[in-house]
Amino acid sequence: MFFGGGYYYYLPILLQGFCAVHSIRSGTQSKWLWIIIFVPVLGSLIYIYSEILSARKLKSIKIDGAAIINPGVKLKRLEEDLKFADTFANRTKLADAYLQSGQTEKAIELYKSCLTGAFADNELVISKLVQAYYQQQNYAEAIAMALKIKSLPTFNRSKSHLFYAWALEQDGKSEQAEQEFKLMKGRYSNFEQRYEYGQFLQRAGRNNEASDIYAELLDEQAHLSPAERSNGKVWFNKAKAELKRL
Repeated sequence: MFFGGGYYYYLPILLQGFCAVHSIRSGTQSKWLWIIIFVPVLGSLIYIYSEILSARKLKSIKIDGAAIINPGVKLKRLEEDLKFADTFANRTKLADAYLQSGQTEKAIELYKSCLTGAFADNELVISKLVQAYYQQQNYAEAIAMALKIKSLPTFNRSKSHLFYAWALEQDGKSEQAEQEFKLMKGRYSNFEQRYEYGQFLQRAGRNNEASDIYAELLDEQAHLSPAERSNGKVWFNKAKAELKRL
């Protein structure tokens, strides 16, 4: 106990004080002090990671505190970068930021502008268009984009494959969608895809089959490495919750 109360109450204050003093002594207060003060705990952790740990062994890593607090700052900077240098890399970075912020139309416009010359068949850009068109509920275009990369060996295990299956389902092509979900169904892998297959079966009213999918996922946990269990944890938890509901 500390001052008659739980000492955990005072840890954020002590952490802020330590970081503020360190910043002032290091001469970086103009960059960091307001972040440390106005973003309790997170601001201090960002400061420690960027200024203390990186000073020892992570010099190349930069933390953009302003962009964390205000995502619009990041968009503005990426827009300025594109104006300064209209490159494929700058276009895709800005398009990714638009997609992440929900500005789907702008993202699609930029992604499409990237598909020229040597990048006309770029798999990454096309896969992002599959996602963007799906989020726009333009399922026909999402399907058309997916078909451009469907034959590539990386497609089966990709997130694009999920968006393709979802688009088929939303477009009324449930049988085709199920075939795609089955292609993603592999033992001891593809945990998200298999969980989503179970969700698809539930939407179709096939609860018993969905239960089998979830039970199979959970049965595999004991045979996985710690890293694999960690990677699939969120999907195992979701599968367990669905089994309880069914």
